[in-house]
Amino acid sequence: MIERNELCWCGSGKKYKKCHLLKDTQKTNSKSGLRGLIKGSEEIKKMRKAGEFNGQLMDYIRPFVKAGITSEEINSLVHEYTIAHGHIPACLGYHGYPKSACISRNNIVCHGIPSKNEILSDGDIVNVDLTTIVDGYYGDSSETFFIGTVKPEARHLVEVTAKAMILGIDAVKPGVHLRAIAEAIEPFVKSQGCSVVRQYTGHGIGKKFHESFTVYHHVDEDCEPIVLEPGMTFTVEPMVNVGGYEVITDRKDGWTVRTKDGSLSAQFEHTILVTETGGEVLTLTPSQKNAGVRLAVDGTLYK
Repeated sequence: MIERNELCWCGSGKKYKKCHLLKDTQKTNSKSGLRGLIKGSEEIKKMRKAGEFNGQLMDYIRPFVKAGITSEEINSLVHEYTIAHGHIPACLGYHGYPKSACISRNNIVCHGIPSKNEILSDGDIVNVDLTTIVDGYYGDSSETFFIGTVKPEARHLVEVTAKAMILGIDAVKPGVHLRAIAEAIEPFVKSQGCSVVRQYTGHGIGKKFHESFTVYHHVDEDCEPIVLEPGMTFTVEPMVNVGGYEVITDRKDGWTVRTKDGSLSAQFEHTILVTETGGEVLTLTPSQKNAGVRLAVDGTLYK
């Protein structure tokens, strides 16, 4: 693979990015059927609007995520705030999912179903995953919160996961292969003694919740041969476990995904737009924008 700043393969003497990069990118993506998923300027405006509200919603819900509240109460707050602003909670009814948010506590990896019987307690870590439809376009993000005082193992996991997502976002550049995201995330996670969940991934997003290509967070030979191109939008959302990467899905509800070994799991997610210069985070919350950072963990800001 030729890097952007290396001399072009054609012998022109120009850097690859100034010569054949765009043509090669278009050729590769045409073979993958992705040219139709590159957003035009009006679609990008709508994606920005969807992402902006999604971030606003996350900031709204943040003060409520504390010990003593039930996950169902958080879900109701998400639902009511979204509806009051004229938008649609995307999770509600999606393939039969019964709630407006996914709330995943401790060893739940993803798709935790809010319940009036689930009370957040001191020492928990809790992921709140929000997806919103705004004028027909989707914004999707999640954060993992500390509830009260957590054990060092839990703090380490959440901080590793946050930083892993940032590394994945930093790898987003036009002309690089999609696999660059996984190549940035997994080696770091492993170096920190944790593992990246393989069964669940990021995804293309736009007028559909899940558009056709898959964003791996682990290095895998099955990663699609896609070259990132301005106008693409997708999620970067690593799920990281303290123990092994294997997961199991609850047989009764068909949704709740837990770590197979019972270890803690955390996740962070943002919706990303590929621009001419890199990856633009569409789902920044107002507080994150004001601080000039991409996400917050328990009040600690990570650049």
